[in-house]
Amino acid sequence: MKRIPETTSTYTDNLLIQSLSSTPDPNEVLGRLTYLPPVPRDVSKLPKHERLHHLMQVRDLHIPSAIECQLVQSIDLMIKQGYSYRDPRQAMTWTAISGEATAAGIRLPKSLSAAVEGLSGVGKTEACLRSLHALGPQVVAHESFPKLVGRHVQVVWLSVEVPPSGRASDLARSLMHAWHNATGGSRFDAVLSKDRIDGMKALDEWRQVATSHFLGILHLDEIQNLFKIRSLKERKNRTESRLELSIVEDQVLRWFLNLTNTGQIPVIVSGTPDGIGALTKRLSTAQRINTAGYHRFDRFTDPTEGSFRNIFLPVLGRYQYVETPLRVDDALAKLIIDLTAGIPRIIIALWIGAHRVAFERRDDDLRHADFTTAASTWLAPLQHAVKAIREGNAVAMSRYEDLTQADTNFWRSFWQQSTNASSTS
Repeated sequence: MKRIPETTSTYTDNLLIQSLSSTPDPNEVLGRLTYLPPVPRDVSKLPKHERLHHLMQVRDLHIPSAIECQLVQSIDLMIKQGYSYRDPRQAMTWTAISGEATAAGIRLPKSLSAAVEGLSGVGKTEACLRSLHALGPQVVAHESFPKLVGRHVQVVWLSVEVPPSGRASDLARSLMHAWHNATGGSRFDAVLSKDRIDGMKALDEWRQVATSHFLGILHLDEIQNLFKIRSLKERKNRTESRLELSIVEDQVLRWFLNLTNTGQIPVIVSGTPDGIGALTKRLSTAQRINTAGYHRFDRFTDPTEGSFRNIFLPVLGRYQYVETPLRVDDALAKLIIDLTAGIPRIIIALWIGAHRVAFERRDDDLRHADFTTAASTWLAPLQHAVKAIREGNAVAMSRYEDLTQADTNFWRSFWQQSTNASSTS
């Protein structure tokens, strides 16, 4: 048996990795992900119609959760591990790009994929984008590059929303537009100028270009758009068993699986429970998209839980644009959870709505009643969904296709067990 070689560095002399930012420590990750909007001095001296414009900046408030910090670590691992198989100095790297057969007995690429799941409004898309930005530049320009003459562009990451149609041609267009936006190039202008394109051919062309420019990771958001939305009648009449979604175009899913199988481009998918559930309904698919971890973003459910009561709410409470602020206490915490089902996006909308209610009266303060009024007026269209989520009412939730619950407990418990095992070893 061969002796196991030793090394002092995991990523020795790999140009693709050397061009990246160093792996941040946990405190640095927290700092990079957090955003606290500025607050004007003496806000009570500003006219209320001007305060409203400052108030809207609360939408930019971002306090990362523990899951989001783990997501940064996962993405950093995926990018660097993916590049470890694609050293541009090695002939086998260019052989793989060209699609030629590789020799036996070498280190073969392994697929690297991860999944991010959560209800609409819990912050999964923003978490993915912030995590990608937190790890450094999206594009790196090399003035010289192994095996090539002249300048070469390395694209570290690309984020694309799967189009609502779920069709190959529309996904290809989205990928090509995103590539142009990132690189400032015009590589796909000829394809994009056509009214109709061969979707699979265009996807394969994009993949070839992305591979040759050493794309570090691809983020596919709204993955549920690959699947057909069941009718309201079907959702209401479903039995207790899981309601399966069908793929819009089988060839798109095959292309996606091939992308993960080759191991050349790590992929992270994000979506609602119905989409992630549909994608993982087969064990082979579930294994492929969870090789780098399953990340579930949950809503706040308990008004006394530390992440909400001791972290999120006290910070949000500092953004009161009134002369007499409302006390941030347990009563306010419970009221907000009751009116929003603990979904961060709705919490922010409620916070803004309560201020708008308060601004309509002479007294310059914020009251509990302002939140209740805002929920029944400004946020009235959301109240049925909020109640359904808060109560866990499957029949009521069936009205909303992105609230369909999927059984992903297996992968959640799998990664929790893995984390616990690593922390005790």
